[in-house]
Amino acid sequence: MSSFHGTNGIAFGPDGRLYVADFLGGCISAVDLPTAEVEMIVPAGDVVQSPDDLAFGADGSMYITDLVPGRVWRRDPRGEFTLVTDEVKVPNGIACAGNRLFVNEMRPGGRVLELFPGGGAPVVLAGDLPMGNAMQLGPDGYLYYPRMLSGEVHRISPEGGTPELVAEDVQIPVAVRFDRAGVLLILSAGADGDITRISPDGSRQTVTTGLFGLDNAAVDEDNRVYVSSFASGGIAEVHPDGRIRQIVPQGLVGPYGLAVSGGTVHVADHYRVAGERTMRSTHGIVADGDELHTTSQYGEVRTGKKVRAKGLSCPLGIAVRADGALVVAETGAGRVVAVDAGDTITVVANGFSEPVDVAFDADGRCYVSDEQGAVYRIDDGRPVPIAEGLAAPQGLTVRGDELVVVEAGRRRLLAISLVTGEIRTEAGELDLRPLETQRRALFTHGMPGCPRGFAGLTVAPDGTLHVSGDGVVLEVSVAGDHLDHDDDPTDQQVDDSAED
Repeated sequence: MSSFHGTNGIAFGPDGRLYVADFLGGCISAVDLPTAEVEMIVPAGDVVQSPDDLAFGADGSMYITDLVPGRVWRRDPRGEFTLVTDEVKVPNGIACAGNRLFVNEMRPGGRVLELFPGGGAPVVLAGDLPMGNAMQLGPDGYLYYPRMLSGEVHRISPEGGTPELVAEDVQIPVAVRFDRAGVLLILSAGADGDITRISPDGSRQTVTTGLFGLDNAAVDEDNRVYVSSFASGGIAEVHPDGRIRQIVPQGLVGPYGLAVSGGTVHVADHYRVAGERTMRSTHGIVADGDELHTTSQYGEVRTGKKVRAKGLSCPLGIAVRADGALVVAETGAGRVVAVDAGDTITVVANGFSEPVDVAFDADGRCYVSDEQGAVYRIDDGRPVPIAEGLAAPQGLTVRGDELVVVEAGRRRLLAISLVTGEIRTEAGELDLRPLETQRRALFTHGMPGCPRGFAGLTVAPDGTLHVSGDGVVLEVSVAGDHLDHDDDPTDQQVDDSAED
């Protein structure tokens, strides 16, 4: 199990530790590299909501880009926060040069700006930036920054002027850094983990690390290069030839929806299906033979790579109806919809508060969990409650003549008899993500922010239940007593890695 739900901006602090921004986790930690010990510095729920990148000023202050709400913060050496600005849209890359502070925006038509922590309006250095990200002041005194959508790296004088092209034909350049020898390192955010190295003499070399979803890099005094991964977390040292030494292990950044097929548990892990080396946003997931159907925070429903529906409002759980239609809990719209073979969307039922997941029994009846406290059966297009007064019911699955639901607010599984309506506890004390973290479904400037999380649930052919937890997938194979009894069932972690 990783200490992070994805690792983003990284920078060495005055104490020699590597500080790590965890965007999805909403926190900032410090890693002691010799021991790999991780200490939480800024917990989730503090003033910073979605830390994406960070840098240290000359006085030891830490500057943080808070991407989703569009803020830049200063945390002084005493740990006190002050707001630098809230006038930057989708701030991402940040760099300090002595007492000067620079940021860029991760959006089409973005900007590179200088900020003034002591007061004063931001000054625009460059515009028309197609998705900025991690940047650095180079040894020549110019500010180097990536243009993610155009596959280029540019530089500009801190005093302004015309940006100059430095490198082109780079796949998804997500970060630029210089090592101690003046070599420009350009990280690519693709599946292969490529790093393009451009020497001071202009020679260019690309090395492949195999690290999926590279995000940022930091170089220590001994010229060792460390990298982060937004898609699978962890911290690794990268050698010049591409070999890696994993220091903090990788893991799952969610996880969310689960599905079982062919003896494999498929995990929707926000940026991808865990174990695959293809980047595609996944939130809910269901297996149908050899095919995987998924929902995404971008409002899409997909079969494999094919988009079946788009423009939905926070679609989460997904199931396959007997006629082959995909039935989806559209959480943001308070309804359940179906996508038929011709990709036509129809409403199955509405009037829900926050529908999270859907499931079908052997007779084709549809069940829906509503996080506001109830589980419903849909009868002739009407929601009929079968369990009420629950604390944040989320993932659903049918096992024989029982409907099993994750009651996330009480960190347990409940089994509801579809014959008698009796409810009992299947497992308790599950390692689920805190609800306050799950609820940060933030959208800014048309860009999804921290995902609207939920605990997914699926059942294997042998009846074993799998639950998505706090960075892990849990295997639950024991049955508890009735709901009004005191239970202490056990659960077992079966998947704590983002790789197969």
